[in-house]
Amino acid sequence: MKFKVLFLFLISFLFCETPNWDKERQKMIEKLKEYGIRNQKVLSVMSEIPRHKFIPEYYRSYAYEDTPLPIGFNQTISQPYIVALMTELLDIQPEDKILEIGTGSGYQAAVLGKLSKEVYTIEIIEELCSRSQKILKELQFNNIQVICGDGYEGYKEKAPYDKILLTAAPKELPEELLKQLKINGILVAPIGDVKEIQILYKFTKTKEGLKKESVIPVRFVPMIKKK
Repeated sequence: MKFKVLFLFLISFLFCETPNWDKERQKMIEKLKEYGIRNQKVLSVMSEIPRHKFIPEYYRSYAYEDTPLPIGFNQTISQPYIVALMTELLDIQPEDKILEIGTGSGYQAAVLGKLSKEVYTIEIIEELCSRSQKILKELQFNNIQVICGDGYEGYKEKAPYDKILLTAAPKELPEELLKQLKINGILVAPIGDVKEIQILYKFTKTKEGLKKESVIPVRFVPMIKKK
């Protein structure tokens, strides 16, 4: 029986057609337009970046479906709509310096890197940090630096930042990250306990104080703090 199962697996593997990734990616872009994404720069870069390369092979056939997918270590790659929405909210300019908290697969960092001058992205899980470094290097994203560390501390060495993005949810917005954001800078983050309803917020830091806008309910993995 074992040999029969192995034989069938090999046959299916040998005759399995390689997906047309370009076609699948364009289908994803059309869905994003239907869901209300209007920023043409965001749509353009997401139509270019090979999302499937950031996803473990077992789930790769679902790469361009609008769904989060496991990437190991109880972490996920966000669904394309959320990636597009959060990027759109940042209103990225070509000369922006961006800090991302939660590199994960590296895909969101790639989107940010296509739109900005430089990106510093922090990942606390060393295996994911190493994996994303390798993928981004292979895809020649030379303006992205992946740092293995604690996102709650930010990255003071390159502060202040024009934009900051959190791709994991803290219960409250870390004060240290706000300190590293420029005046008139934008920070986008999901906030809330993983067991409760989280809200995606857009924060704008002004001379008068912090402007806070709620966007939509979301569900993100919790932001991990070093012990």
